[in-house]
Amino acid sequence: MAVTFDPYAPSLVHPAPLSKPMAALHRLAFYPVLVTQGPFIKFRTERLQEPKGARQGVIGQGPDLRVLIVGDSSAAGVGVATQSQALSGRLAYGLAPYARLDWEMVARCGDTTPMALKRVKAAQPRRADVAVVALGVNDIMRGTRLARWLEQTEHLLDHLTRTIGVGHVYLSGLPAVSQFPRLPNPLRWSMGHQAERFDRGLRALVSTRDDTTLIPADMALTADNMARDGFHPGPKVYAFWADLIVAQIREDRGL
Repeated sequence: MAVTFDPYAPSLVHPAPLSKPMAALHRLAFYPVLVTQGPFIKFRTERLQEPKGARQGVIGQGPDLRVLIVGDSSAAGVGVATQSQALSGRLAYGLAPYARLDWEMVARCGDTTPMALKRVKAAQPRRADVAVVALGVNDIMRGTRLARWLEQTEHLLDHLTRTIGVGHVYLSGLPAVSQFPRLPNPLRWSMGHQAERFDRGLRALVSTRDDTTLIPADMALTADNMARDGFHPGPKVYAFWADLIVAQIREDRGL
């Protein structure tokens, strides 16, 4: 039976947690699978371009709200034709009725967390009231250890809040990689469990910070709502993801 798009179905979000012995076995098995299948899948997967459209702008009426978007290909909107269909466009559409939104995007396809930090430092974006961050899948693909990735994520969060002066960060959780249509098993299974580990670690990190809120990736991913490469979000996923962020920002800021 085909799985329909039901973002509220928790059973579809991540695979069940592994027992400790199985988790240890998975960590030993993950890297050989990634090394052997990863490059082949990357070679055989259609390379989608970042969508056309502005990467900054001012829209809406109401109280001033500056938003900085940081991340990888998903933050940059890969998987749709224009930025209006991507995360940035959907955020602007959702927030414009409630605020004068001044937004800026610093994101690039393929970026890992340390690469994103370097890009933000080079771009020197203006101080923002809130930042929206989407990273992690490329770090998993590169074989980054969880502890190292959490350390790198904290460096990025500290730079955004302490150096740039971002008031609050909305950090996206890891998507259900085990549902990516493009990935075959055992790579899909292996990466799915690795993404689950990263997501649990991210939740623990965010729980220690008052300046960061986790936006769970609670959405089902199917061939019908993903991009044609079977790896990036499609318009429905971007719309749902942006709606979650908009709702949280509105609640937090009383918009």
